[in-house]
Amino acid sequence: MACAAARSPADQDRFVCIYPAYLNNKKTIAEGRRIPISKAVENPTATEIQDVCSAVGLNAFLEKNKMYSREWNRDAQYRGRVRIQLKQEDGSLCLTQFPSRKSVMLYAAEMIPKLKTRTQKTGGSDQTLQQGEGSKKGKGKKKK
Repeated sequence: MACAAARSPADQDRFVCIYPAYLNNKKTIAEGRRIPISKAVENPTATEIQDVCSAVGLNAFLEKNKMYSREWNRDAQYRGRVRIQLKQEDGSLCLTQFPSRKSVMLYAAEMIPKLKTRTQKTGGSDQTLQQGEGSKKGKGKKKK
């Protein structure tokens, strides 16, 4: 324990880790969600978390090949984690608005839906849903 206390908070291995599962509203608490479902986001990616955190001025870097231990799905979409620096070398906070890991998670969950990639995807998917519904007409049970 004494060794951990001697290391600087600015060391990269002392940065806090945030996995996409922490912010995913499709997950239960048992599956790894760490924020309220009302504030969580649908299927966030590690890249989105990094983009949001970097934009606000936090020192964040992406580890693409890391997997959350409770994640059963091994797809590339669910891979990755983000390491974020909360404290400087002297122990003071990097940004006063983020005193804890939870504050960073709540901020990221609030900002991810506002990303350009998210807003463009929702605009395009509405049209494809309407086209898909139209093609389903006339399909019913097969007559014997």
